[in-house]
Amino acid sequence: MSDTKSYIKNKEKWAFSIGALGQGMIYAMMSSYISDYYLNVLQLAPMFVLLLMLLARVWDAINDPLMGVIVDRRTTKRGKMKPYIIYASIPIGVLTVLMYLSPNLSKTNLMIYSAIVYVMWGMIYTMADVPFWSLPNVMTPNAEERGGIISFGRTLNGVGSAVPEVLFLVIGLVLPRILGASDGLEYNKTKYLIMAIFTVAIGLLLYARSYFHVKERVVIPDVKPVKGEPSRLSRIFKCKPLMLVILMGVLSSGRYMVQAAAVHVARYAFYIGKPLEGMSDAQRVAAIEASVSTVKTIFQVCAIVGMFGAMLFMPLLMKKFDYKKIVIVTCISGFVASIFTTLIGWFTMNLYICIPFILISCIPLGVLNVISYAMIGDCLDYMELTTGFRDNALGSACQGFVNKLGNALATSGIVVMYMFIGLEPDKMLSSNVIMAATDLAMNQRFAMFSLVSIVPGVSLLLCAVPMFFYKISGKEKQRIEEQLAQQREKRGIEIGK
Repeated sequence: MSDTKSYIKNKEKWAFSIGALGQGMIYAMMSSYISDYYLNVLQLAPMFVLLLMLLARVWDAINDPLMGVIVDRRTTKRGKMKPYIIYASIPIGVLTVLMYLSPNLSKTNLMIYSAIVYVMWGMIYTMADVPFWSLPNVMTPNAEERGGIISFGRTLNGVGSAVPEVLFLVIGLVLPRILGASDGLEYNKTKYLIMAIFTVAIGLLLYARSYFHVKERVVIPDVKPVKGEPSRLSRIFKCKPLMLVILMGVLSSGRYMVQAAAVHVARYAFYIGKPLEGMSDAQRVAAIEASVSTVKTIFQVCAIVGMFGAMLFMPLLMKKFDYKKIVIVTCISGFVASIFTTLIGWFTMNLYICIPFILISCIPLGVLNVISYAMIGDCLDYMELTTGFRDNALGSACQGFVNKLGNALATSGIVVMYMFIGLEPDKMLSSNVIMAATDLAMNQRFAMFSLVSIVPGVSLLLCAVPMFFYKISGKEKQRIEEQLAQQREKRGIEIGK
C-alpha cells in the first residue's frame, strides 16, 4: 500500500509557505525589475546587459545541479536542507540592496560593479533556493500531501512576488508628487532603492523564519559512492520522466516574459493619462511614471487573477486529474488566448480590450509553477524505486535550473528586442528628458507588446508536447507509490513523526 498517513500539521504547512512568500518577494525584486533597472535607469550598454543576463544566468542555472549534489552528499545534525536557509539569508539581503544602490561610478566601473554583484547574487541565491524547494520531499512521504504543500507554498510564493509590484505602483503614483521630481532618472534610482530595502527587510524575515518550524522526516541514509556505480548526475539523466519534465520547463521559458517584460511594455507600448502637451517637467515626469505604474499594475492584476487563481485551485485539480492532462489542456488554452491578445494589439493597441485574454493566458503560468515541482517529486519516487537512490536536492535543483534558464532566455529576449527595434533608453529617459510610449513609432510599440502576447503563447504550445510522452500518471503512478512503500519497509527506512 502507498503511504496515505498525514504527517504535516497546519502550523508547519504555514511556516514553509510563509517562508516561500518571503522568498518570492526577494526573487521578484530581481527577476521582474533588474533588466529595466540596468537598461533604463543605469543605462548600461544593451550588449553588455545581454551578455551579463545570458551568461551569468546560464552559469547560475548550471550551479543548481551542482548545489543539489553538495546538499545530497551530507546530512547534518540540523538536517540536510534546513541549515542552508540560515547560512544564505543575510548575504542575499545585502546583495539585493547592493544591486539597486546606483553608485556614482564611470560607465566601465559601473558595468564591473553590476556584473560582480549580479553574479554573486545568483550564486548565493542558489545556495538557499535548492534546499528550500527540496524540503517538501523530506517533510512527508505521502505524495498527495507533498503535492498539497508544494501547491500552497507556490501559491504564497506567487503572492510574495506581487509585493514589489504593489510597491512599484504606490511609489510610482506617490513619490514624484512628494519629491516634486523633474529628473526622471534620479527619481527611478530612488524608487528602486526604496523597493529593494523594503523587500529585503520583510522578505528575509519571513523566509528565515521557516528554519525554526519545518521538520525533515524522510531521511534516506547517506550512502558513500561505490566505484563503478552510476553517479548522481548519471541517475538524473537516465530518468526519462524527469528529463521530460525538464524539457517541458525549458520549452515554457517564454512564459516568464509576462512578468519580466511587463515593465518594458509599460514604458514603451502604452501611455494611459492626460495629454502631455503643455505640462511642466515635473508634471510630465509624474504623468508618465503614473502611466508606467498603472500599465504595469494592469498586467500584474491579470497575473494575480489568472496565475494565482489557478494556483489556488491546483490542490483540487491535482486530486481529480492527471498532472499531464492539466498541463496539456491549460497550455493549449493559454496559446489560443495569446493569439486573440496579439490580434487585438495589432489592430487596436487597446490594452483594456486585451485584458480578458491576457488573464486567460496567465492561467498556465500558475499551473506550471505548481505542477512542475509536484511532477519532480513523482519522478524522484520513480528513481528511488528503480535505482534505490533518492537525490532530493539534485532532483529539485533541476527545477531551479529550468527556472533560471527560462528567466535568462526571457530577459535576453527583452534586450534583443531593444536592439532589434533600435530603442535607445538614454534618449527616452535622462536627466533632461522623459518620453512617453506614444512618442515611439507604432511598429516599435507593437514589437514590445509582442513580448507579453504571442511570444509566451508559442512557448506554452511547445511545452505541452513532452507531456504526451510522460507516463507517470493514473494507475502507473499508483503502482509506483505502492511498490516504493513496500521497498522502504523492506529496507528498514523509518519515517519521522
